Amino acid sequence: MSVVAERGTKRIILAITGATGMIYVTALLELLAGEDVEVHGIISAAGRQVLRLEADAEPGDLAGVCWYGVDDFTAPMASGSSRYDAMIILPCTMGTLGAIAAGVSSNLIHRAADVSLKERRPLLLAVRETPLGRTHLKNMLAVHDAGAIICPPMPSFYTRPADLRQMATNFAGRICDQVGIRIAGLSRWQGMPGPEKD
Repeated sequence: MSVVAERGTKRIILAITGATGMIYVTALLELLAGEDVEVHGIISAAGRQVLRLEADAEPGDLAGVCWYGVDDFTAPMASGSSRYDAMIILPCTMGTLGAIAAGVSSNLIHRAADVSLKERRPLLLAVRETPLGRTHLKNMLAVHDAGAIICPPMPSFYTRPADLRQMATNFAGRICDQVGIRIAGLSRWQGMPGPEKD
């Protein structure tokens, strides 16, 4: 069941953890910049490190995000009475997945995810690890059964992306689809051409 508002500004939580894949974060924010979406961000200490490593950036360099401290349990997303339309964890580490699966709220990312699940709001986890161990798979199943969307960063190639940026943008568009934000102009599968008719 989707609780994403049909009209008005959408409010989403974007949580960044310390897995590889910051190119998807910047691609997602570029897409959302053209939409009526308010982005409230949380980033872990490891997420900051990977953002520096992969994007040579600090959280403040990411435009259009209102940031909250990862240890700030007074932030609005720590309570179910504060309305959000969706939460996206991009990228999502296996440690974050495990905490959510176990219902452990040791930081604001975990707590906001727990709130999203209990309030039946869309929660998308772009889990990033390979290969996957049994514990990873069990935790994915646990959060799936609790109502989360498991959406690993697996780009499509049938659109024949010209470069990594286009590939990341296409995946970011799929994330938007999953949380009820419709982005115009994305490459989408249109089917194979049918047989020629006489």
